[in-house]
Order: sequence, then structure tokens, then C-alpha cells
Amino acid sequence: MAAAFRATMLMAFLALSPLASVAQTAVDLTGLKQDTSLPVQVEADKLAVDQATGKATFTGNVKVVQGEMTITAGEARVEYTPDGTGIDKVFLTGRVLFSSPTDAAEANEAVYTIASGEVVLTGDVLLTQGQTTISGGRLVYNLDAGTGAMDGRVQTVFTPGKATP
Repeated sequence: MAAAFRATMLMAFLALSPLASVAQTAVDLTGLKQDTSLPVQVEADKLAVDQATGKATFTGNVKVVQGEMTITAGEARVEYTPDGTGIDKVFLTGRVLFSSPTDAAEANEAVYTIASGEVVLTGDVLLTQGQTTISGGRLVYNLDAGTGAMDGRVQTVFTPGKATP
């Protein structure tokens, strides 16, 4: 069940060309870190399973909840490993939103690779952490480590704090 959520969690966003000249910013995503051992609840308007291709597709108002993490999307497509024993990747489309009590990341698409715990969000990415926002073309983060990097014309707005003496 944890693998199902971990896979269902994230996903297929448009990858930017590695040759493009872009800014890159490392970001702390500990607020989006995930305990993949917790139970997973998935809701959608429809589910279609194709055993021949090893794919399952949830469509319409997709909502995935695990612990304090909630993911919403228009569609989530799950691809199983070649041997059929687990989930390989989850592809999310339709303005994807990952949210926790402290952080939120949204984009047009996302791809979640289960084995590595890596999530790649692409297309009008917006990361919100408290009063700080960072936007860019692509956000790559690791759910297990809570680390990531934003690239593709990165812009940020933050509220500086005063140093205490």
C-alpha cells in the first residue's frame, strides 16, 4: 500500500531541455517529505485498469492522501514494473498540487519515480513555503530526503527577517 501511494504521488511533467540556459536554485523541501509507510487513500471519478499494458488510470478530481500530504490532479496514470510486482512510475496531469501543512508545490504535470523517490514537476511550477514563493519551469525533488532544485527562469519573493542580537 505504501508503494502504491508513493507511486501515485507524483509525476509526469514536461522536461526542459538540458541545453537550455537556465538559473537553478536549491530548495529545502522538508515540509514535503513523505512517510511512505502510512496508509494511502485515493479518490477519483473513474478508474481504468489495463492488465496487458500494466497501467491503471485514475481520472477526474483525483485526490491522494497519505499522512499530512495531499496530492490533487485531473489524472493519475500508474505504470507497473516490467515484472508486475510493484509500481514503477506515476504520471500526474491537470494542474497538479502537492500540499502539506507547511509547504505546497503546484505545476501542470508531474512524474514520480518510485525506486528513487524522485518527483519532477514541470510547467509553471510554483513552490510556496510560508510567505516565501519560488517559481520556475521545473522542480526536481526527493520525497525521502526532502531536498530539491528549481530551474527554468527561477523567480522568488521572500520576506526577510531581522537578525536577533
